[in-house]
Amino acid sequence: MPYVVTEACIHCKYMDCVEVCPVDCFYEGKSMLVINPDECIDCGVCEPECPAEAIISDTDKQAEKWLELNRKYSGLWPNINRKKTPPKDSDDWKGKPGKYPADFSEEPGE
Repeated sequence: MPYVVTEACIHCKYMDCVEVCPVDCFYEGKSMLVINPDECIDCGVCEPECPAEAIISDTDKQAEKWLELNRKYSGLWPNINRKKTPPKDSDDWKGKPGKYPADFSEEPGE
């Protein structure tokens, strides 16, 4: 039962979750992070660390569409295992609804 990242992460990318993950299963895109569901050990330490409340368990009804997105992009984007500085406007994006697909980017992070 892995955790997944949802659209709430788009343009927020606080990365507090990355710092606590014991298995380094986060991957960085230009606009958001994703979790590799095959690497996630379902420990749940990342979920309460996310200020944007963007991480949910795959047992959540909303998780189905995010599970496939997380799986796909964790295979394309670079692994991240250290917290970086979030975007300067991340607080402006926090809580904004309807960010996917309009504000999503398929481009990898740096």
